[in-house]
Amino acid sequence: MDRKILRFSITAALAGFLFGFDTVVISGAEKTLQVLWQSSDSFHGIVVIGMALWGTVVGALLGGIPTNTLGRKKTLIWIGVLYTISAVGSAYANDPYTFAFFRFIGGLGVGASTVAAPTYISEIAPAKDRGKLVGLYQFNIVFGILIAFFSNYLLSSIESNAWRWMVGVEAIPAAIYTVMAIGIPKSPRWLLSKSRYEEARSVFENINPRDDIDKLLEDIKLESINTVPGENIFMKKYRFPLLLAFLLAFFNQLSGINAFLYYAPRILEEAGLGASTALLSSIGIGVTNMVFTLVGIYLIDRMGRKQLMYIGSVGYILSLSLVACAFFLEWEGLAVAFFLFAFIAAHAIGQGSVIWVFISEIFPNHLRSYGQSFGCSVHWVLAAIIPSSIPFLFSSIGPGVVFSIFAGMMVLQLLFVIFIMPETKGISLEELSKKLSRQKE
Repeated sequence: MDRKILRFSITAALAGFLFGFDTVVISGAEKTLQVLWQSSDSFHGIVVIGMALWGTVVGALLGGIPTNTLGRKKTLIWIGVLYTISAVGSAYANDPYTFAFFRFIGGLGVGASTVAAPTYISEIAPAKDRGKLVGLYQFNIVFGILIAFFSNYLLSSIESNAWRWMVGVEAIPAAIYTVMAIGIPKSPRWLLSKSRYEEARSVFENINPRDDIDKLLEDIKLESINTVPGENIFMKKYRFPLLLAFLLAFFNQLSGINAFLYYAPRILEEAGLGASTALLSSIGIGVTNMVFTLVGIYLIDRMGRKQLMYIGSVGYILSLSLVACAFFLEWEGLAVAFFLFAFIAAHAIGQGSVIWVFISEIFPNHLRSYGQSFGCSVHWVLAAIIPSSIPFLFSSIGPGVVFSIFAGMMVLQLLFVIFIMPETKGISLEELSKKLSRQKE
């Protein structure tokens, strides 16, 4: 693997570190904020917690526009700016509405990063390494989650205003990432989509001179020649990749993964662990997530996307069923934490490793940013609705029923993997475009 491609991929993937950190850092502060501002469960879930998620939805919905018009690189730079503003503003907020506003801005960065970063990496990566390189984005997400859990644990000992330090410390990595993003090249496939052929050739020659660049350029030009002006992802010929993106994103969130990550300490306390033990167990969840994500990234270009989804689906079904049983039968203590660790491992090796890779592969070059935006939007709409509902659902129907529903949805995911999901391992983006678009014409 070319070192330049690896370096540029890691830089773009650092947007994922900020995504993970920003998403989970609130878990250490959310109970304090509910008490501080005397919020009801519904207001706390929808406004204080949920506004960041709705910012993510907007960022994902609209992220395809700057990713396509400004380019992948400029969008990644602006994402870093949004994260920095959000961290500083949230730390200085004195009321729930100001706090929610700045968390919304951070959410815009999260949503846009799920469009721009996987798209950028998939477009500079060689087919044989594309899975692991785009997988770096997911690795950085879980690394950010781990660091956020660890940071929350360390900062929780501050006697006053610990929550301000928890949410504000993100400004440091956000500023560093923004500076690093300035140094990456523009996406050569984006340049070609804008008919900037010589710039694209120069980038390809710089990042991977060993490839047959003339053939690569010819394949990409051929794809662009066969496209009709004014095409969009909702046309009949792109129905199959659209369905794939929708279902993968849908099942990702119906596992309950984001609901769990947002409320990990609360869920563990519900299971009978003390507050301090629950927060410490959250670090164990972060470690499990990172270790099994590394396993997934190692295997994704060897076993393929579909095989990892088989493993993850079965793991989801078993672990979520056990978590549900634990709440129904009132098993308390570390047994519940162990089942939740198994759930995180199943997610990390399956959906976690596959989702951003798979969605970034299945759309043609000229529509990739919009296809990525569609898949991410489905993901984030559900990621806003489900965690926002958790405090209410836990207090009304109970955790056991909630986790039973998640387990049932994972049975449906397994059927999707068996009967619908194609394998994309080792196939060029242009070949995948022809294969998946033609499949449902």
